[in-house]
Amino acid sequence: MSQNTPLPFAKMHGLGNDFVVIDTRETPVAMDAPLARAIADRKTGVGCDQLILIGASDRADVSMRIFNQDGSEVEACGNATRCVPLFTGRDVTIETKAGLLHAARIGGLVSVDMGEPRFGWEDIPLAYAMDTLAMPASWDDLPPPAAVNVGNPHVVFFLDDPARVDMARLGPLIETDPLFPRRVNVNFAHLVDDDHIRLTVWERGAGFTRACGTGACATAIAAIRRKLAHGPVRVTLEGGDLLIDWTPGGHITMTGPAVHVFDGVLDPGSFTATP
Repeated sequence: MSQNTPLPFAKMHGLGNDFVVIDTRETPVAMDAPLARAIADRKTGVGCDQLILIGASDRADVSMRIFNQDGSEVEACGNATRCVPLFTGRDVTIETKAGLLHAARIGGLVSVDMGEPRFGWEDIPLAYAMDTLAMPASWDDLPPPAAVNVGNPHVVFFLDDPARVDMARLGPLIETDPLFPRRVNVNFAHLVDDDHIRLTVWERGAGFTRACGTGACATAIAAIRRKLAHGPVRVTLEGGDLLIDWTPGGHITMTGPAVHVFDGVLDPGSFTATP
């Protein structure tokens, strides 16, 4: 793609977690962090939580690359994965940095096989060995968290009274703590019932988002492992509900809505891509 080649895109979202989705299967795009940040900027770009590139794959129907609002490339995004069948017009297997994911439309919703979670400290990853079910680490008065890798790293805090927690301060503090060499997504959860959780997520590289699919998966799994909940678990985020099902030793299934909002055309030469 030359600097002045018009670039079609779709604006999509899953529960308000919004994306600019670009098809690179026929027209390769030289994406880097500055350009991703410029497109994601809500004042001078299109605006999105994540920029998604759909490409060709030798192992699956399509591939997916994911760039956060800050330009960092990440391994997985559950809400974006649900958007891919709408974008391609069919059920698909998707190659990601987190592995192969299968997404299928079920009525007005989309269900995704998110693969198997990982719990080893080196799989999260953490800076050193520790129990990931009840980590001997905390910040302020937060309770010991659980850590789960569901294609990307998550830490989960179960709170009795979320309103008393300064999430806006603690989210970025925990995200960038040296305990997490690749940074981490921070989940603040409240158990409503043994099959219902309310969740707020500080997302690595994006901040607060209206929904985080992998965060919902990680939180439900942590609750099931701690025997606080049983699957399927309804996870309520600011943007709405996701249904997460997981049996220990099995794959994670995430089901929820996805929306195609509008199509547009980017002029890459019009963006000021700052380093």
